[in-house]
Amino acid sequence: MANIAMLGTGLIGLFYTMSLTGKRSRDRVVVVCGRDAVKTRAFAERFGIPRWTTRLDEAVADPEVELVVVGLPNHLHHAAVVAAARAGRAVLCTKPLGRNAAEAAEMLAVVEQAGVFHGYLEDLVFTPKTLKALASVRAGAIGRVLWTRSREAHPGPHSDWFWTKELSGGGAIVDMGCHCIEIGRNFVGKDIRPLEVVCWAATQVHPIDAEDSAVGLVRYASGAVAQFEVAWTFRGGMDLRDEVSGTDGTIWINHWLRTGFEMFSAPGSGGYVAEKAESESGWLFPVGDETAALGYDAMFTAMLEAFEQRRAPAETFYDGLVVNAIMDACYRSLETRRWERVALEDWRGACDAGNTIELETFEDRYWLIKREHMPDGRRKLILKDRTTGDIVERIE
Repeated sequence: MANIAMLGTGLIGLFYTMSLTGKRSRDRVVVVCGRDAVKTRAFAERFGIPRWTTRLDEAVADPEVELVVVGLPNHLHHAAVVAAARAGRAVLCTKPLGRNAAEAAEMLAVVEQAGVFHGYLEDLVFTPKTLKALASVRAGAIGRVLWTRSREAHPGPHSDWFWTKELSGGGAIVDMGCHCIEIGRNFVGKDIRPLEVVCWAATQVHPIDAEDSAVGLVRYASGAVAQFEVAWTFRGGMDLRDEVSGTDGTIWINHWLRTGFEMFSAPGSGGYVAEKAESESGWLFPVGDETAALGYDAMFTAMLEAFEQRRAPAETFYDGLVVNAIMDACYRSLETRRWERVALEDWRGACDAGNTIELETFEDRYWLIKREHMPDGRRKLILKDRTTGDIVERIE
């Protein structure tokens, strides 16, 4: 059992507390901290949390607390992590770790110097479908990963601070690109170094200083490319999709829309449907169990099991730092309009993960390019002569 201090009573704090108190059940949120006293007290009463406070230092210093969960706005992550580490508390921080790589590096240094357990709460790599897909990829089901695509788009975030660049650190890239980038890293292999990034972004719809749409490519040392697409301009709910292409197979995942649960509701008879749903009537796409579908349940189970077993979790603050470094390169690319190097002085992955291509031979004389079945039942081979370099066809 873990005794937890929950920092934050917004949407993410709500989802986190629902997951923590509803699934493993043996864990306890013993104190909750929020900025608004009335809201925080109501939050505590709703979830049966024995103590509440508006003071961060008081929450992390609570004598019962073993682990601090940071579910605060981006600009408060650094102070919360520092306070938790100084109090000797284990700490889990929501995404993104920092508003930039420099801030994330300081947070990593603080927890490592204090010697406290730390986890990066990137829920979308823990969704049931993603975990199954990752297991398949790691088992070699699709061969060597060549390309990934991760998309997250919706009508825009729910709180005012997201829309203020100084508080959030950026726009859709910081808000959702962090999800997509870490999903891509997991599929490509987190031991593979991200080399460079090229990115397009624009403010297409909203009167804000930050970007509300972006597309980026991250190139890895293995030769793989991870594509991300993010937008605060998508209408119709929340679009969460991932694709992975390998030498021997392909994976497509749709997490949120068109997942097999559809409902028609007459005007005035609806209610809450799912996060970011824009309508309560007409054809709707409810989600049966949001905390499970978004990965919160599996994420906290994995994090708390690692905490109990005194080992590093699957996602640590170092992973958060890598994601921040990639996002920093994205913003540099927006300014230069060219590929920008991912600046990671402290790289802890493989030293050499080159692009190795295993070629299949045919009759010793040829490299096999492609084989296919023709409509008449015959088999066609496309071959390259290993000596002359000529491309030839053979029908069998």
